[in-house]
Amino acid sequence: MKSKEKRRKGISLKNIIVFFVGILVLLYLLIFYNYFFVKNEVLAKETVSEVSDVKISNKELIDIDEIIKTNTENNSSEEYVTEEIDLEYITKYEANPELPKGVIQVIQEGREGKQEVVTKNIYENGQLVSEEQISSKVTKAAVNKIVEIGQGVGSTYKVNKGDKVYTISDRVEVKLEPNINSEKIATLGKDVELTVVEINGEWYQITGQGIKGYVKIENTTYKNNEEEKNVQDEEKNNSGGGYITPLSFDMKLNKPSGLSLEQFKKILTDSKDVNKVMEKNAQYFYYIEEQYNINGVFVAAVAIHESGWGTSKISKDKYNLFGYGAYDSSPYNSAYEFSDYSESIDLIARVFVKYYLNAKGTTIYGGEQASGKYYNGPTLTGVNKKYATDKNWANAVYKHMEYLYNKL
Repeated sequence: MKSKEKRRKGISLKNIIVFFVGILVLLYLLIFYNYFFVKNEVLAKETVSEVSDVKISNKELIDIDEIIKTNTENNSSEEYVTEEIDLEYITKYEANPELPKGVIQVIQEGREGKQEVVTKNIYENGQLVSEEQISSKVTKAAVNKIVEIGQGVGSTYKVNKGDKVYTISDRVEVKLEPNINSEKIATLGKDVELTVVEINGEWYQITGQGIKGYVKIENTTYKNNEEEKNVQDEEKNNSGGGYITPLSFDMKLNKPSGLSLEQFKKILTDSKDVNKVMEKNAQYFYYIEEQYNINGVFVAAVAIHESGWGTSKISKDKYNLFGYGAYDSSPYNSAYEFSDYSESIDLIARVFVKYYLNAKGTTIYGGEQASGKYYNGPTLTGVNKKYATDKNWANAVYKHMEYLYNKL
């Protein structure tokens, strides 16, 4: 009996020892697992969560850069600008058989109107690359200029101090100073007698009607032919013999060519002019030189280039030798329409003088000041920069000028 109890006690002690040893082994294994496996798992999770450690292939990086670069280089935008600008007046030429042949008299000054213009500007990379007028509305009507052209036979008398002159316009302004911007002190009607006190360029200082001031010479006429002193030879005006500006590619176009009326008719009579448009209107290229200080051969060459010697549809249908007013999206419909060719020749001459050939503030025709909006020098190259998108325009116009000059 005692032996069995002893044996049971011995077994219980062994079991207890084994149990504790097992616990120690389990604790050791648990510590080992936590140290080597759980720590690595946590580190792995932390690594995945760090976005900055995620790598993108080189190919993907290059594609993104190229897209950004392309978008930057092709950055284009449109801008619509509304502004009020001058509306150029039209010049009407009328024959006067009582005036000596070739004499020009202004009987009504032109007055510019105003128009509201909407322009579409296209920019690329911040630079203006295209400018197109898309609509316009007249806000103030212009007043036509009326010019009489002498058709009679006789000499032209040169007025001197003390002579009597007479107003030929229904609205002749008398200025305080010989300047178009000077204060107006009176307005005279037609056929008012005045006495010339001094001659100052294109102005007379006059007295009469109880006033003393300045009037433009072109608004007066001399009627008394009893003593024709200093007679100007009509043949000199209408034939060769005067100074002709030499032709060169870099010549200044804001100076007259010096050709006479007959010389303009000579160079513009040509077999290429199948409709005789240039031949029949040659005198107007002479008249614009006399009034606006511009090279008439240059203007004629532009007309020939733009209209194909007067054969273009715009030229034939609208009497527009220059495509004036036309823009790319609708050239025919947008081009200005005139009642005869003289109007388009006169208008484009004033546009060149006012906007392209003279710097801002330069005194031009009628005592006005040049806008100079598109001025880049008074040469073919200077005009080409803003007048035509075709970079070869200046060379093409010069070839026509050479052709005309060679006919003298």
